[in-house]
Amino acid sequence: MESDLPEKFLELILLELKNARIVESVRGAKGGYRLRRAPEEIKLSEIIRLVDGPLAPFGDADQLRNLMITDSDHRALYGVFLQVRDAAAKILESTTVADIVGRGAKSHKRSVTKKKAKKDAVLSIIHKGATSS
Repeated sequence: MESDLPEKFLELILLELKNARIVESVRGAKGGYRLRRAPEEIKLSEIIRLVDGPLAPFGDADQLRNLMITDSDHRALYGVFLQVRDAAAKILESTTVADIVGRGAKSHKRSVTKKKAKKDAVLSIIHKGATSS
């Protein structure tokens, strides 16, 4: 998979994922990164929180609830932001890496059986020349 993202940016993300024990580095000519857990066990919410922080651009739920109490002039607006945050969280917490890989494979009309896909589940972002473990 080719990407227009800067290599240093991807390396930082992969390092965060490695430190969180979501991926591990693989040495050698075909080295890169692979998932440490089954894709079905890794929720998108876990990855988003790790890389970006709160799940929604409006802050975390506790902040929004506090603002609803302390800023009565904007309580209704913060209530909407909280609903958006909760909806985003619900979707991301119920979606796994396996769901995304499965959707991508279907949209590209790949003919890989589910059994084979589970057995060979690897992270598709490969960093050439990965030497750390």
